[in-house]
Amino acid sequence: MKSLLVIGGDRIGNILKNLEGEGFGEVIHLNGRKKKMVRTDIPRKVDLILVLTDFINHNLTGAIKRRAQEYGIPICFSKRSWCFIHEEIKRSQINVNK
Repeated sequence: MKSLLVIGGDRIGNILKNLEGEGFGEVIHLNGRKKKMVRTDIPRKVDLILVLTDFINHNLTGAIKRRAQEYGIPICFSKRSWCFIHEEIKRSQINVNK
């Protein structure tokens, strides 16, 4: 069972159902609005990080990107629309499986 960390977006109701349909059994969501979240650590058990770019603190984006590279966790960036999210997840899984 794959796990996913979603950063950004205040509510991800229907997106959560779609992610479960894509095979993500565990989805962890952080809204990414508060300045303090820059210090938040990434759980190392996640298989993929999804950053919703239209609802996130800009400094947090850079911090998450650096930590993901340190831990070797794939990261993808998308708008908060299922068609964009689905495309980015497909692209990232292709890159991971190579």
